[in-house]
Amino acid sequence: MANSAGSRKRARQAVVRRARNASMRSMVRTYVKKVVAQIEAGNYDDANKALLTAQPVLDGMARKGIISKAKASRTMSRLNVKVKALKA
Repeated sequence: MANSAGSRKRARQAVVRRARNASMRSMVRTYVKKVVAQIEAGNYDDANKALLTAQPVLDGMARKGIISKAKASRTMSRLNVKVKALKA
């Protein structure tokens, strides 16, 4: 239990921050799912559009520390390989 005024404020800030971070992580997963859905449907054009929409979101979340830079890079790379395979 937080006792000092400063620690109580930190606890309040942590709750807000945790909720925001959870929301942002959820948003990233949604964008990735949209790309995966288009890949599974076999739509190259739609998958490519969804990937182009998801990339800046992944980059932004990595920059803010919501997800690690390595995870963002790995996710984009894997999605990109799958989208390119649709075209071939």
